[in-house]
Amino acid sequence: MADAREIMAVIRSRSSIRRYAARPVEREKLELLLEAAREAPSAVNYQPWKFIVVTGPRGKEALCDSYANEWFRSAPAYIVACGNHNASWHRRFDGKDHCDIDVAIAVEHICLCAEALGLGTCWVCNFNPAKLSQYLALPEGWEPVAIIPVGYPEGDGGVRPKSRKSMEEISQWRED
Repeated sequence: MADAREIMAVIRSRSSIRRYAARPVEREKLELLLEAAREAPSAVNYQPWKFIVVTGPRGKEALCDSYANEWFRSAPAYIVACGNHNASWHRRFDGKDHCDIDVAIAVEHICLCAEALGLGTCWVCNFNPAKLSQYLALPEGWEPVAIIPVGYPEGDGGVRPKSRKSMEEISQWRED
């Protein structure tokens, strides 16, 4: 059983990496990241996701065309997290779609596993979904939710200082 202090250390050390070394990520490590995503919980266990690993030059150009930011080009691998809104659970009271929530949980599993493996990641959501969907040839109902560049951080990885709200600002206790 994992020690809670070890898990908190991984959580606290995880940062958005925006500078990657020119070193490929081993396939075994990418497969372990996919396994971490596969193990993520989802509403009613519907698992409305697919993860597409992009490592080749054509795919990298397509991703960079959908998100044109120079730092993004330095990643040796990318995982595109996609969700199927037609296959996700919808709350019966108001129809709320949990697809994005389910995919987000799986993406964070990827990011934390990557941190534990000495890899860097960054959530990227500010991309052109139409361009990316076209490149990926996503079927009806599927959409790209996030792109996760993956690689070994170069230097400090371009990490920015973290700023978090206080516990008092984010929590409330009800004991009635």
